[in-house]
Amino acid sequence: MRAQDLSTALLQLQQQHRLRQRHLLETPQSSQVVIDGKNYIAFASNDYLGLANHPALIEATRAALQQWGVGGGASHLVAGHFAIHEQAEQALAEFCGSEAALLFSSGYAANQAVITSLVSRGDAVFADKLNHASLNDACLLSRASFRRFRHNDLQHLEELLASTPARTRLIAVDAVYSMDGDEAPLKKLLQLADKYDAWLYIDDAHGFGVLGNGHGSAVEQGISGERLVYMATLGKAAGVAGAFVAGTAQLVQWLVNSARTYIYTTAQPPALAAAVLASLQLIASEPWRRERLQQHISRVRERLADVNFQLMSSRTPIQPIIIGRNEQAMLLAAQLKERGYWVPAIRPPTVPEGTARLRLTLSAAHTPDQLEGLLDSVVSAIQS
Repeated sequence: MRAQDLSTALLQLQQQHRLRQRHLLETPQSSQVVIDGKNYIAFASNDYLGLANHPALIEATRAALQQWGVGGGASHLVAGHFAIHEQAEQALAEFCGSEAALLFSSGYAANQAVITSLVSRGDAVFADKLNHASLNDACLLSRASFRRFRHNDLQHLEELLASTPARTRLIAVDAVYSMDGDEAPLKKLLQLADKYDAWLYIDDAHGFGVLGNGHGSAVEQGISGERLVYMATLGKAAGVAGAFVAGTAQLVQWLVNSARTYIYTTAQPPALAAAVLASLQLIASEPWRRERLQQHISRVRERLADVNFQLMSSRTPIQPIIIGRNEQAMLLAAQLKERGYWVPAIRPPTVPEGTARLRLTLSAAHTPDQLEGLLDSVVSAIQS
C-alpha cells in the first residue's frame, strides 16, 4: 500500500466499525484493572488461573534477575542458553509427559519454527479453517501445499489426506479455538495422522494449565506418540511469557538445528524461565484454581442460556456471545464499560463476517460477586 493511501484505508476501517486502537493498562494484570484512567472489572485477558501477578512468580523472577541478569545476550546456539533455560525445558517436558521440550519467545515463533522445519515445497499441510492466524502464516511460509478443511470435519480432512501425493504431511490444529472456545477431536485426528503417515501438530495455547489437570489437552485426551508435536504458550494460564514445543528428543534436536525462529533470535531473558518453573509448581499444587474456573464457566452457561443471542458451545474459559453486526457488538461492549466491565467486542477479520461477538474470558481470579455483576449487566444490556 502506498503512503498516500493509508488515510483512506484507515477511514474505511472506521466506517466499517473495524478500526482498532490500543488502551492503556495502568495496573498489573488482574480481575480489577485501571484502563485509560478508569476502573474496570476485566473479562478480557487470558490469565485463566490468575497467575500473571502472583507473588510467587514475582519473587522467582526477582531472584533470577539477581542471579542471571536481565537480557539473554545471544541466541541459544551462540552463548544464550542459560542453565535456568535448560531446567525449565526439562520441567516442561516432564509436565507434559514428553521426552523433551524447547522454549520459544512466543507462540507465533513456535508455530513458524515447527511447521517450516517439518514441511516444505513438495510436502502438504492440512489446517482447520478456524486455526489461529499464526498457524496459517506458518503454513504459507513453509511453501508446502496448504489445504484447509472445514472446522472439525474429519471426513473432509480424510478426503484431503487421501488425495495428496505428498510424501511428508502435517495436520495443524488448535486444541482449543480462541474465538469460539470449542475443541479439536485430538484422538481422532491422531488416528488419521497414523493412518496417513502424517505429523499432528497441536497448538494448545488455551488448554495448557486449564485442561488435563493443568497438563494440557493432549494429556487430557490421552494421546502420545512420535508423530505428535505439542505446543503451548506460557503467557496465558501460566501467567508468564513465551511458548514451548514438546515432543521426542529427536524432534527437539531437529528444531534446534533447523528452526529459523529459534536459531536466529536472542534467547528469552533467563528470569522468565525461573518464573515458568514457579508457575508449573502452582499449576500442579493448586487445583482449586481450575475448580473455581469450572464453577465460573457453569454459572455463565446457566445464566446466559436464554439470552436472545447465541452462546457458543464451550466448556473452556472462553465464552463468546455471537452478536452479528459489528456496530451492535461495539455498542454492547460500550454499555458494559459504562457499567464498569471491560469485555472486548471481537470483529472481522478476526472472526467471520456476520459473527461479531462479545468474548468473555474467565479467570480463577474473578470472585463470584464480580461474575454475578457481569452477568447481570450482560443480560440487562442485551435486553435493553
